[in-house]
Amino acid sequence: MKLPRRQFLHLAAGAAALPAVLRIARAQAYPTRPVRIIVGFPAGGGSDITARLMGQWLSERLGQPFVVENRPGAATNIAAEAVVRSAPDGYTLLLFGSSSAINATFYDKLPFNLVRDIAPVAGINRVPYVMEVNPSVPAKTVPEFIAYAKANSGKINMASAGNGSVQHVSGELFKMMTGVSLVHVPYRGGAPALTDLIGGQVQVMFDALTNSIEYIKAGKLRALAVTTATRSEALPDLPTVGDFVPGYETSSWSGIGAPKNTPTEIIDKLNKEINAALADPKIKARLADLGSVPMPMSAADFGRLIAESVDKWGKVIRTANIRPE
Repeated sequence: MKLPRRQFLHLAAGAAALPAVLRIARAQAYPTRPVRIIVGFPAGGGSDITARLMGQWLSERLGQPFVVENRPGAATNIAAEAVVRSAPDGYTLLLFGSSSAINATFYDKLPFNLVRDIAPVAGINRVPYVMEVNPSVPAKTVPEFIAYAKANSGKINMASAGNGSVQHVSGELFKMMTGVSLVHVPYRGGAPALTDLIGGQVQVMFDALTNSIEYIKAGKLRALAVTTATRSEALPDLPTVGDFVPGYETSSWSGIGAPKNTPTEIIDKLNKEINAALADPKIKARLADLGSVPMPMSAADFGRLIAESVDKWGKVIRTANIRPE
């Protein structure tokens, strides 16, 4: 039987629209089963706590468990690869951050491309860093430190949590932008680096403010400036490095990603709920306890932050010739 042209076109249009209707219906129903949030760090750390905080919120709002799965190892690359290889259906998510953006250049042969293979979902938080020195260093300001470092070229030790860590690349960025020569001393983690900074075995460090603030307040360390673009509420009298080194900015951030090709409708739903969490006073207070500030943004803006971070740290890593240990 031959269909009238108008009826045929109507049926054809309906068939063409069907996939979009099904996608929207799936997104509206999502989630219908538990969702995994994979974290590349051990349980108990800041990233794990952040993931569990978001997971609890999403579970309560969306009616399905959001279960945190810790997969530490290979500087978070194991966790990222697990998500990249998962189905793009919204049921496997990745909590990741600055370290992943650094890894994109730091490691030569990763089996995935962060910008290409991870769909940005939502930013969560940003952790301010602080430029700090042992009190034996005579400098009390960033300009004084620059002058002191130039007068003692190659004699000042700069601690970090290891090659390719946020602390390391933050220090290398400072060196590049000021022309000072500091001797990098990598440690196996931030805690032993901080211990030696307090003990005077090393002289300067760029570290997460939350790790150091109690030592700063106790006078065991001297803070010269925060590394973020604006001052920190925790130390409001402390200037920014950028006040003296225009354009300098560094911090640690984290957010949620998903496998590429995850439906836009699901990403938008998750983004909306995560941003609602970041506006909640209890969530904001809990993030403040972790030394961080909320970082609400659209999925597109988070994608731009990821790409900009990969590009920024890639330039630093290549210029400083930073290699894995």
